[in-house]
Amino acid sequence: MAGEIKAVIFDMDGVLQDSETISDITWEMAAKEWGFELNYDALQACRGSNRHDIELKLKEFYGQDFDSHAFLERTSQLFHEIENTKGIPLMHYAKEILEYLKPKYKLALASSTRGESVRRQMKAGGLIDFFETLTTGDMVKHSKPEPEIYLKAAESIGIKPENCIAVEDSPNGIKSAYAAGMRVIMVPDKIQPDESLKKLCWKICKSLEEVKAVL
Repeated sequence: MAGEIKAVIFDMDGVLQDSETISDITWEMAAKEWGFELNYDALQACRGSNRHDIELKLKEFYGQDFDSHAFLERTSQLFHEIENTKGIPLMHYAKEILEYLKPKYKLALASSTRGESVRRQMKAGGLIDFFETLTTGDMVKHSKPEPEIYLKAAESIGIKPENCIAVEDSPNGIKSAYAAGMRVIMVPDKIQPDESLKKLCWKICKSLEEVKAVL
């Protein structure tokens, strides 16, 4: 029997911010500069993972000689250029759902993105003060789909995983939260759930606005 809900732990990219769209653009740009065609399967496989794990995955797709570290450095440069000139738009209803949930539950963030970027982007979006803790990709050895980041996030707010809801958009994130023993709400962004993924989700909501109805 599932326990009482005491906390909601959010992913950031593709859930609270429309950063996945910008990331896709920068990967396309970097691949073009490097003179190769981006493998869309590689892009999808890397969603929700931290830099260390993405570097390993890129070598699986493009070969062990592929300089995945340098490639990601370039995508980061391009991302920051877009972020600095245009900013990162929030996902629909991002601030409203946090305002609604804040009085009811403890709120935490579990993002595979590096802490420095998370803090900068969350401040710029006006969201950082909603969260008691931020658990980021540089705080764990292996990020999503491994459960470590969600276990650490739950520990940081002193709530057992079975009393936490995770809000996620990517398969890697959903697998991570599920493996940590949490109930998962999927709000799909770039990837729609297949049958195997649906089995890991407690609820699937079309938008953050729909999340309000279940919490």
